[in-house]
Amino acid sequence: MNNGIHFISGLPRSGSTLLAAILRQNPRIHAEMMSPLGSIFQAMLGAVSRKNEGAMFLDEDQKHHLLTGLFDNFYHAVHPGQLVFDTNRLWCSKLPQLARLFPDCKVVCCVRDVSWIIDSIERLAVRNPFELSALFGFDAGGTVFSRVAKLAASEGMVGFALDALKEAFYGVEAGRLLLVEYDALVRMPRETISHIYAFLGEPAFAHDFGNVVYDASAFDAAMGMPGLHGVGRQVAWHERPSILPPELFARFAHDGFWRDPQRASAATVIRYQP
Repeated sequence: MNNGIHFISGLPRSGSTLLAAILRQNPRIHAEMMSPLGSIFQAMLGAVSRKNEGAMFLDEDQKHHLLTGLFDNFYHAVHPGQLVFDTNRLWCSKLPQLARLFPDCKVVCCVRDVSWIIDSIERLAVRNPFELSALFGFDAGGTVFSRVAKLAASEGMVGFALDALKEAFYGVEAGRLLLVEYDALVRMPRETISHIYAFLGEPAFAHDFGNVVYDASAFDAAMGMPGLHGVGRQVAWHERPSILPPELFARFAHDGFWRDPQRASAATVIRYQP
């Protein structure tokens, strides 16, 4: 933490693990897939609030130190010369708190067409037909329609992330956001990573986009969704048809709010434009 911290957030199945895998090639950077800090941070916010009757004995300075202490202690073993990236979809809903704790922090948000996010998750469910996934409450019943409904709900994996991203995108701290479209990351990785470094004010690094390595197989197996955080060695675009019923795919066709030029925001967006 001596060298600062930034965050990776945004939408699921949109390249956040791939981005972390690329960034960690740089010895100056410490990056992993989703960390447990988000849920611990949220629990601590409750503990220092009026929800806890003992919180009346805490002043703002003490709360600040308790909350930053979570990050200092979690990353205590990180080399002091490294810049930390913590990944969690929760961070988009906590921008005011992060800005107060870490005034220089920025948030890289991975985004993607929501229809293709849903399609990607359903494809994993079909690929693992004998696994029951935590994403759907380990429920053996249901159909693609009920699975999509759970994902898209405000408490669901996709719905919560989308709501949190909108909150951040239109909020007072939107200038800290860099939205990176999945298509841009996989179709033009060199240019996209260069944009990210420039946004963060970091010196360039020669990444190897043909030799990206990250293994989260144990975590994915525990979630009942093998391949959820799989990263291919070669950063590349793969064309494929959707396996969703047409009405489900069309349901999310207009959810790419960050592309609407009429929706003003201080956030920066990296898009792939052929």
